[in-house]
Amino acid sequence: MDLLIDVPVLVAAKQKMPMIKVLVEDPRAGEVRVKMFASGVCHSCLHAYDGSHATPMPMILGDEGSGIVESVGSGVTTLVPGDHVIISWLLNCGTCPPCRDGKPAHCWAPSPFGALLDNTQRFKNAETGEPVLHYGPATYAPYTVVPESSAIKIRKDMPLDKAALIGCSVTTGFGSVTNAAGARPGESVAIVGCGGVGLNAVQGARVAGANPIIAIDTSDAALQMAKKFGATHLINASRDDVVAETLKICPRGVNHSIAAVGSTKAMQNGVEILGSGGTMVILGAPPNGAVLEIDPIFILGKERGIRGSKYGSSNPHVEFPMLIELYLAGKLDLDSLVTGNYRIDQSNEAFEILAQGGAGRGLITFEQ
Repeated sequence: MDLLIDVPVLVAAKQKMPMIKVLVEDPRAGEVRVKMFASGVCHSCLHAYDGSHATPMPMILGDEGSGIVESVGSGVTTLVPGDHVIISWLLNCGTCPPCRDGKPAHCWAPSPFGALLDNTQRFKNAETGEPVLHYGPATYAPYTVVPESSAIKIRKDMPLDKAALIGCSVTTGFGSVTNAAGARPGESVAIVGCGGVGLNAVQGARVAGANPIIAIDTSDAALQMAKKFGATHLINASRDDVVAETLKICPRGVNHSIAAVGSTKAMQNGVEILGSGGTMVILGAPPNGAVLEIDPIFILGKERGIRGSKYGSSNPHVEFPMLIELYLAGKLDLDSLVTGNYRIDQSNEAFEILAQGGAGRGLITFEQ
């Protein structure tokens, strides 16, 4: 049976999202419908909201969330109604060689942007019948439908509001250091950009035993949070020369830099602070058309490298439970990440606050 929900829908960039009545279809074969508990407020969605990334519309945003399975489609074998889940925004097929190799970010058959794996939607405008597009898993909807492979079952004693953050920012930032960079104890890591993702890169570096851990941002508030999460050195890019200050700390350059903000200037800094054999991992997504200019001799001469990392180069089915265990053991701080709490009808306000900068992560919670 279709469910009627009230949900903010992106209908035009740089305009407030109206609350619209939308019908959520039953899950089809291999899918589950999830009653959402919480959703993080993510920069990726902000880029759609403010028009810096071209986005088809009308669309329901949200790519980080948690909830409880409400119903399952035919053929679903790993989930039942009542299971607690974190939503993975990787709507991967689960059957191609990269998926079976634990690399779902390399899936050969990802869903088209705005749809599920079969290129159709499960949302429609209740008045017009017009399809409403999915921003990945569309976690701003009180109920959403995702493939079985994108709803990762978790232990029920894990608080669902904190679990939501693992769905994107925690996994992306943490994994950029532990998976993509492969940082080892005693290696130096610099994190350029200490928003929700960058703060978790700091945590990944701390858990990995990296030292020093250099946090770089233009916000003193963000830098102080980075210190709380494990940064050993702080550099304010609005006041200081990032390259010069970093080289004072690590005269031969850093082993790893993490570009956790969608700024080509930040990425340029991330390259220039690399030592011999060092690698910059790109996490942040710049505006469409942005170009990064690199001197190839600088890369070649000391065997430096640049690589991208999607979703922290993680396998969510492995990473999510591991991060939960770290949290419950007191080794991963999720509580301090949340600096703003919102209802779903306050999503425009949440984006406006996110756009102003500052520290931490906003969290939308749904009525239960």
